[in-house]
Amino acid sequence: MESSSLRRVIERLLSPADIKINGDRPWDLQVHNEKLYARVLAHASLGLGESYMDGWWDCDRLDECVCRILRAELDGKIHPRWDLFHLWRAKLFNLQKPSRAYEIGRHHYDIGNDLYQCMLDQRMIYSCGYWPHAATLDAAQEAKLDLVCQKLDLQPGMRVLDIGCGWGGAARFAAERYGVEVVGITVSHEQAQYARKLCRDLPVEIRLQDYRKAEGMFDRIFSLGMIEHVGHKNYSTFMHVVRGHLREDGLLLLHTIGNNRSVTSTDPWIARYIFPNSMIPSAKQLASAFEGVFVLEDWQNFGYDYDNTLMQWYMNFDENWPALKWKYDDRFYRMWTFYLLSCAGVFRARKNQVWQLVLSPTGVKGGWCRGRNQTQLEHGLYSPAKEETRCVPGVFEDVCRIS
Repeated sequence: MESSSLRRVIERLLSPADIKINGDRPWDLQVHNEKLYARVLAHASLGLGESYMDGWWDCDRLDECVCRILRAELDGKIHPRWDLFHLWRAKLFNLQKPSRAYEIGRHHYDIGNDLYQCMLDQRMIYSCGYWPHAATLDAAQEAKLDLVCQKLDLQPGMRVLDIGCGWGGAARFAAERYGVEVVGITVSHEQAQYARKLCRDLPVEIRLQDYRKAEGMFDRIFSLGMIEHVGHKNYSTFMHVVRGHLREDGLLLLHTIGNNRSVTSTDPWIARYIFPNSMIPSAKQLASAFEGVFVLEDWQNFGYDYDNTLMQWYMNFDENWPALKWKYDDRFYRMWTFYLLSCAGVFRARKNQVWQLVLSPTGVKGGWCRGRNQTQLEHGLYSPAKEETRCVPGVFEDVCRIS
């Protein structure tokens, strides 16, 4: 098929999203190579992302372009044949088995602490911030960490496990602000080395360790943005492993990106270039995994906050690119730009969510109601005397009803 005919096919596909080829709006595509149309039709999201990396097209507001594509549900209009292999591979094989546990560390988290220092907040927290009362990225990440600690009702002297501790920012925050002892585990050598230096003056131990090799008993356990690397074949294993290290009166807080649908693989471009062997869980998959293992105390959604977080990360990355480009080439810049801005579009379209689950082994005596009310009280938005009902565990949205 000729290029002009292929272009008309793409134009018809983009029409419901109000996106034009070489249009004058910020979200319109500016095409530099006519081969783009055949590449996208043959390889869908992988072709779209790779062609952007190759400089075949540009868009002033890539985040808004992706948001419009997803809101119009165009992502399901192209089905490349090779995608069947990708799907069946994820179904047939355990891509997150123990022998593969450290691949994500080498591929993504070990590529350079300088990159993440330039992109993230001052504590280097690589998960969604909490923005209801925050004006800066630093404030949003501090609010998120405080929310986590309050939900867990951390008390001085408690022993806490941080699964997927990153660069140690959350472990240091909990030890400093709440007087707890923390063990943090990560599969990234660079993260472990950095975190040990960051936390060397506090009761924090950092281990280079897969979650399946964790040791010891803990009063509280939290995991911020790590279960996205666990995989659908291992969700039940994860829950049982965590339960085995949590005291009977303990609490688990699980912070994760959530998928609106149950899937067994991730986006092909993300899997190849950003997060190999990753997978975003659905509510159904998580609930099935903790059924009979934990009692659900609370389920909060603030997925809308990830749009802002990702845009802040992108602005930091773009602003600091002159200090990074000696180490990373222009193709990396375009790859990372596509990663951050396309993901912002995904959350803006509400195709993915951010969930915080609070789970207990047998149920909290007297009921659980912490974290969100405390945050509201600090900002003068909540009065216990005006509460109509107890803070009922919310599924999918923050459903505390305050008069």
